[in-house]
Amino acid sequence: MKKYFILIVFLFGLSLSSRSQTTKEKEVASAVENLIKGFINADKNILDNMTAELLSYGHSSGKVQNKTEFIDEVVSGKPLVYLKIDLEGQTIKISDKTAVVRHIFNAETSSNGTPGKLRIGILQVWQNQKGNWKLLARQAYKL
Repeated sequence: MKKYFILIVFLFGLSLSSRSQTTKEKEVASAVENLIKGFINADKNILDNMTAELLSYGHSSGKVQNKTEFIDEVVSGKPLVYLKIDLEGQTIKISDKTAVVRHIFNAETSSNGTPGKLRIGILQVWQNQKGNWKLLARQAYKL
Protein backbone atom coordinates (compact mmCIF):
# COMPACT_ATOMS: atom_id res chain seq x y z
CA MET A 1 0.00 0.00 0.00
CA LYS A 2 2.84 2.37 0.90
CA LYS A 3 4.46 1.73 -2.51
CA TYR A 4 1.23 2.68 -4.31
CA PHE A 5 0.94 5.87 -2.28
CA ILE A 6 4.53 6.84 -3.12
CA LEU A 7 3.92 6.03 -6.79
CA ILE A 8 0.78 8.19 -6.86
CA VAL A 9 2.57 11.10 -5.17
CA PHE A 10 5.49 10.77 -7.61
CA LEU A 11 3.21 10.73 -10.67
CA PHE A 12 1.21 13.68 -9.36
CA GLY A 13 4.42 15.67 -8.82
CA LEU A 14 5.64 14.72 -12.27
CA SER A 15 2.42 15.93 -13.87
CA LEU A 16 2.66 19.25 -12.03
CA SER A 17 6.28 19.78 -13.00
CA SER A 18 5.53 19.15 -16.67
CA ARG A 19 3.01 22.01 -16.59
CA SER A 20 5.35 24.58 -15.04
CA GLN A 21 7.05 27.09 -17.32
CA THR A 22 10.66 26.71 -18.34
CA THR A 23 13.10 29.57 -17.82
CA LYS A 24 12.85 30.54 -21.51
CA GLU A 25 9.04 30.48 -21.38
CA LYS A 26 9.13 32.76 -18.34
CA GLU A 27 11.45 35.14 -20.21
CA VAL A 28 9.08 35.24 -23.20
CA ALA A 29 6.05 35.74 -20.93
CA SER A 30 7.87 38.67 -19.31
CA ALA A 31 8.64 40.12 -22.75
CA VAL A 32 4.94 39.87 -23.67
CA GLU A 33 4.04 41.67 -20.42
CA ASN A 34 6.56 44.42 -21.17
CA LEU A 35 5.09 44.87 -24.64
CA ILE A 36 1.64 45.25 -23.06
CA LYS A 37 3.05 47.93 -20.73
CA GLY A 38 4.28 49.72 -23.83
CA PHE A 39 0.74 49.66 -25.26
CA ILE A 40 -0.90 50.91 -22.05
CA ASN A 41 1.64 53.68 -21.49
CA ALA A 42 2.07 54.47 -25.22
CA ASP A 43 5.78 54.30 -24.40
CA LYS A 44 7.95 54.62 -27.49
CA ASN A 45 11.09 53.37 -25.70
CA ILE A 46 9.45 50.18 -24.42
CA LEU A 47 7.86 49.46 -27.81
CA ASP A 48 11.17 50.07 -29.57
CA ASN A 49 13.11 47.85 -27.15
CA MET A 50 10.61 44.99 -27.36
CA THR A 51 10.37 44.79 -31.16
CA ALA A 52 12.75 43.57 -33.84
CA GLU A 53 13.93 45.90 -36.60
CA LEU A 54 12.24 43.63 -39.19
CA LEU A 55 8.90 43.60 -37.35
CA SER A 56 5.86 42.56 -39.38
CA TYR A 57 2.78 43.64 -37.41
CA GLY A 58 -0.51 42.35 -38.81
CA HIS A 59 -3.90 43.64 -37.71
CA SER A 60 -7.17 41.69 -37.77
CA SER A 61 -8.32 44.06 -40.54
CA GLY A 62 -5.53 42.83 -42.79
CA LYS A 63 -3.38 45.96 -42.45
CA VAL A 64 0.33 45.17 -41.99
CA GLN A 65 2.81 47.61 -40.47
CA ASN A 66 6.57 47.76 -40.08
CA LYS A 67 8.22 48.65 -36.77
CA THR A 68 8.12 52.42 -37.24
CA GLU A 69 4.49 52.45 -38.38
CA PHE A 70 3.41 50.24 -35.47
CA ILE A 71 5.18 52.32 -32.82
CA ASP A 72 4.01 55.64 -34.29
CA GLU A 73 0.39 54.46 -34.29
CA VAL A 74 0.43 53.28 -30.66
CA VAL A 75 2.26 56.39 -29.41
CA SER A 76 -0.10 58.74 -31.30
CA GLY A 77 -3.18 57.13 -29.78
CA LYS A 78 -4.82 57.08 -33.21
CA PRO A 79 -6.99 55.28 -33.91
CA LEU A 80 -6.95 53.73 -30.39
CA VAL A 81 -5.74 54.51 -26.90
CA TYR A 82 -5.30 51.31 -24.88
CA LEU A 83 -6.69 51.77 -21.35
CA LYS A 84 -6.57 48.17 -20.11
CA ILE A 85 -5.35 44.93 -21.67
CA ASP A 86 -5.92 41.39 -20.45
CA LEU A 87 -4.53 38.31 -22.14
CA GLU A 88 -6.49 35.09 -22.01
CA GLY A 89 -5.36 31.50 -22.56
CA GLN A 90 -1.75 32.32 -23.40
CA THR A 91 0.46 29.51 -24.68
CA ILE A 92 4.18 29.69 -25.38
CA LYS A 93 6.11 27.19 -27.51
CA ILE A 94 9.87 27.56 -27.93
CA SER A 95 12.22 26.13 -30.53
CA ASP A 96 15.82 27.24 -30.04
CA LYS A 97 15.81 31.05 -30.42
CA THR A 98 12.22 31.33 -31.64
CA ALA A 99 9.05 31.46 -29.55
CA VAL A 100 5.47 31.20 -30.76
CA VAL A 101 2.94 32.88 -28.48
CA ARG A 102 -0.83 32.64 -28.84
CA HIS A 103 -3.48 34.34 -26.74
CA ILE A 104 -6.79 36.16 -26.80
CA PHE A 105 -6.27 39.92 -26.54
CA ASN A 106 -8.98 41.69 -24.55
CA ALA A 107 -8.68 45.47 -24.39
CA GLU A 108 -10.61 48.44 -23.15
CA THR A 109 -9.92 51.28 -25.55
CA SER A 110 -10.77 54.85 -26.35
CA SER A 111 -11.14 56.33 -29.81
CA ASN A 112 -11.46 60.12 -29.81
CA GLY A 113 -12.89 59.87 -26.29
CA THR A 114 -15.39 57.15 -27.19
CA PRO A 115 -14.92 54.02 -25.07
CA GLY A 116 -14.63 50.69 -26.81
CA LYS A 117 -13.70 47.06 -26.38
CA LEU A 118 -11.47 44.88 -28.49
CA ARG A 119 -11.37 41.06 -28.41
CA ILE A 120 -9.16 39.38 -30.99
CA GLY A 121 -6.94 36.34 -31.34
CA ILE A 122 -3.21 36.88 -31.57
CA LEU A 123 -0.27 34.89 -32.92
CA GLN A 124 3.15 36.33 -32.10
CA VAL A 125 6.61 35.18 -33.15
CA TRP A 126 9.42 36.22 -30.81
CA GLN A 127 13.12 35.87 -31.58
CA ASN A 128 15.98 35.84 -29.10
CA GLN A 129 18.42 38.46 -30.38
CA LYS A 130 21.65 38.85 -28.41
CA GLY A 131 19.98 37.54 -25.25
CA ASN A 132 16.80 39.62 -25.53
CA TRP A 133 13.41 38.42 -26.76
CA LYS A 134 12.12 40.68 -29.55
CA LEU A 135 8.74 40.60 -31.26
CA LEU A 136 9.47 39.67 -34.87
CA ALA A 137 5.96 39.08 -36.18
CA ARG A 138 2.39 39.44 -34.98
CA GLN A 139 -0.86 38.53 -36.66
CA ALA A 140 -4.28 39.27 -35.21
CA TYR A 141 -7.45 37.55 -36.29
CA LYS A 142 -11.13 38.18 -35.67
CA LEU A 143 -12.95 35.91 -33.29
